[in-house]
Amino acid sequence: MIVAKFGGTSVGDAERIQNVVAITRAQLQRKPVLVVSAHSKVTDQLVALAEAALHGHFDVGPLRERHQKIIRDLGVDSMIEPLFAELEGLLKGISMVKELTPRTRDYVLSFGERLSVRTIAAYFNKCGLPAVPVDAFDLGLVTDSNFGSASPLPEGDALMAFNVKRFDKLPIVTGYVGKDRNGDITTLGRNGSDYSATILGGAIDAEEVQIWTDVDGVLTADPRIVPEAVPLGQMSFGEASELAYYGGKVLHPLTLIPAVRKDIPVRVLNTFKPQSKGTVILRECPPEGTVKSIVSKDGIYLISIVSLRMLLHHGFMAKIFEIFGRYRIVIDMIATSEVSVSLTTDDDESLEPAVKELSAFADVTVQEGMAIVCAVGDGMRRAPGVAAEVLGALRGAGVDPLMISQGATRVNLAFLVESPQVRTAVHALHDHFFPRGARAAADPKVS
Repeated sequence: MIVAKFGGTSVGDAERIQNVVAITRAQLQRKPVLVVSAHSKVTDQLVALAEAALHGHFDVGPLRERHQKIIRDLGVDSMIEPLFAELEGLLKGISMVKELTPRTRDYVLSFGERLSVRTIAAYFNKCGLPAVPVDAFDLGLVTDSNFGSASPLPEGDALMAFNVKRFDKLPIVTGYVGKDRNGDITTLGRNGSDYSATILGGAIDAEEVQIWTDVDGVLTADPRIVPEAVPLGQMSFGEASELAYYGGKVLHPLTLIPAVRKDIPVRVLNTFKPQSKGTVILRECPPEGTVKSIVSKDGIYLISIVSLRMLLHHGFMAKIFEIFGRYRIVIDMIATSEVSVSLTTDDDESLEPAVKELSAFADVTVQEGMAIVCAVGDGMRRAPGVAAEVLGALRGAGVDPLMISQGATRVNLAFLVESPQVRTAVHALHDHFFPRGARAAADPKVS
């Protein structure tokens, strides 16, 4: 049994849904369970609807027409009107009370996936592939109540494993959504359908989890920055986790946790080029070179905390992290001295109150417009002088890092730059570690 997840671009219109049917039909012998996202951009439309309802006006017409067009193009019967009636009632409630709580926001955002699975299942049935739409929370995906970024609870695994076996039709399951123990709908965070797929894959001990997207696997760099980037044949869980955390666009940062726990291969594939081999992510793989990929993450804040009063006093760091923990601010990088700490985060929602508390015992400055660039590869652990190579390449390109960090696993080397220098930095490192000859060896299409 495998789990195959199809993202928003893979189910964005009728033609792409037809591709999904063809891909699934070709591997029916592997007993696939499908996890699908909302049609592309639908979640953004739902966010806009929720905000509009908060201000007393909303129009679901464009969203309804988007879905009805896909239904007409596929030539199936509509199964979505009850959900639109439910959505309109919810938006009217938000408009009346003039309040949009995290719980209600998750409820609104859940409609994207719930709508798409019903349309897609209807088309599978039309094509002679008996299928059933399934809301993940009805399958057994139980989460905590951290609305907007919920985490799965262990008791859901047995429920999902039991319920999947009950289907005599192909289950087409909503990504992204679950329910807490109170029965309230939760979401796993934006792009959380990847995470849903590996949660389900782990629960049913899948042979493999496939992430079908719009690129040829994991690449040596973001192709929007480096068009000549090429796909990687394989990589380790550790490498892929670092790539996801530091800005790789292909995988959700939490995706690999369930796969690592059960040692399930994750294969990243291109819906529009199903013949491509993609990238397989394994617990371990043979080292190939020093650096596997260059990633970047923009929209970073640099927070500098200085307090001479804390010189030789214990508890300085504990106090700082207690404040960040209380406001649920995730730290990307950190550099310390006896009396100062520099940290980075991309979370600006709770930053202001946290800085206010920190200012009670330290001088705090916040700089916007920063970005993290990170070189990732298992080979870095065995090759001396990688840091010198990275810094040399940056110096040659005129890039001056503001912070440098290497994790204890030595799988990554990350550094902070001003946002306008991101493209220059990524290009410089890609040209150094993946010269044209090396790219040609990795991908025969490069010549």
